[in-house]
Amino acid sequence: MYRSTATENRTVTPTFVFDGDCSFCTLCADFIERRIPTHAKVIPWQFADLKALGLTVEQCEAAVQWVAADGSTAAGPDAIALLLKDAGRFWSLPGAALTLGPVRFAAWPAYQWVADHRHLMPGGTAACAVRPHP
Repeated sequence: MYRSTATENRTVTPTFVFDGDCSFCTLCADFIERRIPTHAKVIPWQFADLKALGLTVEQCEAAVQWVAADGSTAAGPDAIALLLKDAGRFWSLPGAALTLGPVRFAAWPAYQWVADHRHLMPGGTAACAVRPHP
């Protein structure tokens, strides 16, 4: 699982960071807040203190991010797995499944496909389309 440690080792509330400029991502974040009993703060990267979280704009533009209480981070499906595991009970099962070799191997390409096509997903708009960097 991809993880890095924040520059400063400080305790923070677990945080799940998503792209607030994307309607599909916001719809997913709303689902998380309504249905998944995580301890994490769910916040758009545009309103997060990225420096305090040990994240960069580039990381947040590339994938959703999980910042654990110890400052360690994970991205994409690894971040989703940690969010689900944090929620406990029923949600920890799919979270654990996402960390298994074959599932994890398939999760990244699936995540990237959804990210590349998020403007076509339910709730998505043309503004959600990922634009190539110059």
